[in-house]
Amino acid sequence: MSGDVMRIDLMAGATLSAAYPAQSPQPLILVFDSGLGGLTVLEKVRRARPDARYVYAADDAAFPYGGLTEPALVARVLAVMERLLALHAPDLVVIACNTASTVVLPSLRQRFITPFVGVVPPIKPAAAATRSRVVTLLATPGTIARSYTRDLVATYAGDCDVTLVGAPNLARFAEAEMAGEPIDDAVLAAEIAPCFVTLADGRRTDVVCLSCTHYPLLLPRFERLAPWPVTWIDPAPAIARRVVQLLGPVVMAPQDAAPTVLGTFTGGAGLNPALERSLAKRGLETLTVEPMPLVRQ
Repeated sequence: MSGDVMRIDLMAGATLSAAYPAQSPQPLILVFDSGLGGLTVLEKVRRARPDARYVYAADDAAFPYGGLTEPALVARVLAVMERLLALHAPDLVVIACNTASTVVLPSLRQRFITPFVGVVPPIKPAAAATRSRVVTLLATPGTIARSYTRDLVATYAGDCDVTLVGAPNLARFAEAEMAGEPIDDAVLAAEIAPCFVTLADGRRTDVVCLSCTHYPLLLPRFERLAPWPVTWIDPAPAIARRVVQLLGPVVMAPQDAAPTVLGTFTGGAGLNPALERSLAKRGLETLTVEPMPLVRQ
């Protein structure tokens, strides 16, 4: 399989079929992440299919995934997903995590028949949007280090000056914000400062790819702290469009839609009242913990 085919397949959701018929008129969609970043994807998918039922699953016992080797990550996600599929029997799973999508999706599709939709760094729309041809890809250090990411840049943004910024703390900062412990402006500004580049010819960054699903949780603060205005590209809308392509458009009237999302965690240690309020605002009013501790080597 060529690199281009693999890239397309990460978002395809179904390898052999262009569309996957829902098993019920009100399909169950499971959105999965290592932590809270997938909430940004959940929001867009719920807008696209407000009639569907949803489970949001956070493998917080293993957060962050960047601390795991690739074999350990594959084993972990397969084990957690086996439990989730047995418990919830979703019609479709969204892997709302760049790390898990690029490392684990092939193994998930080999093991399970449930369709999976992944998320990839949005470098292709960034290259289409930039006018200065100066683009930044903001991601976790693990995503930046992967050859997959560099192949995306070479394929879709070869005529751009692309800066790869591996932010070591932003995902943790986003989790803290959700839990009612926001990070100081100066600390956050320092984390995103490398995204803003001015070249010798005067051209400067005009597009930043948010290549970790946690990062849009901080977008209002990014916009306020940025040294100049840029276009911030979030991959979530593309994921929502792909879900609709696979499951079809809304079937039931919106008033018949399920009003809440079931939130489930593999650890639950960070569930405090402030976080529970933040989750409730995003529709996660029922929370459960399915303990799956991870012993790090």
